[in-house]
Amino acid sequence: MRIVIGTLIGALLGFGWYKFVGCSTGACPITSNPIISTLYGAFVGFLLSHS
Repeated sequence: MRIVIGTLIGALLGFGWYKFVGCSTGACPITSNPIISTLYGAFVGFLLSHS
């Protein structure tokens, strides 16, 4: 259960990073696309929930 919650929190933080910080030029590979930033955040949350 901890892994699922960590992954969801990471996904929300990844999307929040896209929405509020983002990349105005579109040249940033992670933060210029909401899907990629959400998946990246979910992956980081997944990894952090294991420790």
